[in-house]
Amino acid sequence: MNTRGAVAAAVTGLAVTLVPAPVASAQPVHTLADLVDAAARRLEIADPVAANKFHTRTAVVDPAREQQVLDNVGGQARDFQIDPAYVQTAFRDQLDATVGIEYQLLAQWTFDPAAAPADAPDLASSRDIIDSLNREMVTLMAEEWGKLHSPQCAAELDAAKASVATARGLDPLYRQGLDLATRNYCR
Repeated sequence: MNTRGAVAAAVTGLAVTLVPAPVASAQPVHTLADLVDAAARRLEIADPVAANKFHTRTAVVDPAREQQVLDNVGGQARDFQIDPAYVQTAFRDQLDATVGIEYQLLAQWTFDPAAAPADAPDLASSRDIIDSLNREMVTLMAEEWGKLHSPQCAAELDAAKASVATARGLDPLYRQGLDLATRNYCR
């Protein structure tokens, strides 16, 4: 090997040893699938909530509770320095999807009372889960803010909905609810 070849080999070897290995990020990596999954999990709470309302004959729509949810997520959005109106619009859709599912379940159980759940689950425990999911969703919206406002959002959202719907075994009602709940995610 000539001197130039030896130097080139040494430089090449040096360059390889100087290239740093990828560093693991301290930030968790999320995709829109995480946000869509949280939305789907939140929709699934419609079952015990509807069961409670079926047995207690409570109204499906609770404007005071809905406003409380919208106010809370708007405040969380401000804490994350993201647009509260965007977050509240997304949660308005989530609430409307949940109400639609509850009405559908109540209609099914009215026509076939034997298919209705045997008991009325505790509404307070369902609300605790909902509040936790709301916080998770706002956090994910903040983390994925750039993606939610990118040209690639619609394609990634469609893929995420398909993946989550399949993984969770969502029936047509819940797939329709998920479409409504996520319809304003991409801007």
